[in-house]
Amino acid sequence: MHIKGRKFKQLNRATLRDKKLTDKRMKTLIQKEKDNGIVFFLQKLINDDDDYKVQQQFDLQEIKGFIEIYLSRHDEELEELISSRRPGRPLTPRHQLLEEKAKHEKHVYSTGMKVPDLTDKVTVELLKVWNGTSGALTTMKFIHVSESMDQLPTKEIEMA
Repeated sequence: MHIKGRKFKQLNRATLRDKKLTDKRMKTLIQKEKDNGIVFFLQKLINDDDDYKVQQQFDLQEIKGFIEIYLSRHDEELEELISSRRPGRPLTPRHQLLEEKAKHEKHVYSTGMKVPDLTDKVTVELLKVWNGTSGALTTMKFIHVSESMDQLPTKEIEMA
């Protein structure tokens, strides 16, 4: 087999195609993990706190409180990075990343963040025993909760 041969070109195209598909699969998995971050956080919060363990459903204000706790999870590290930075020095890559992430998540929350419907008893029970896979999320109901929301939405959204 030589470089200009037909078989070499076929193998090269097949290898490139496989690499492209693998990269796309990895990108999709990473995006799903990012999207499921709030679900992991809510599950841990509900399962670790004794008051929330016995509660079967939550109201809108409690859900918004959970989201605000989720959004402030990097605040301590950001404060530490700000205080350790000398005046006139550029931001560290970690500092930039955390600021951009926090800004993006706050924007998503102001426009409507997709979270499990914790007002539904069945969804709360499913969340408590969730095994961490995205396939198990299809059984849960999801709602969009925004910062300015005063009442619960009536339409549930399917997780895709």
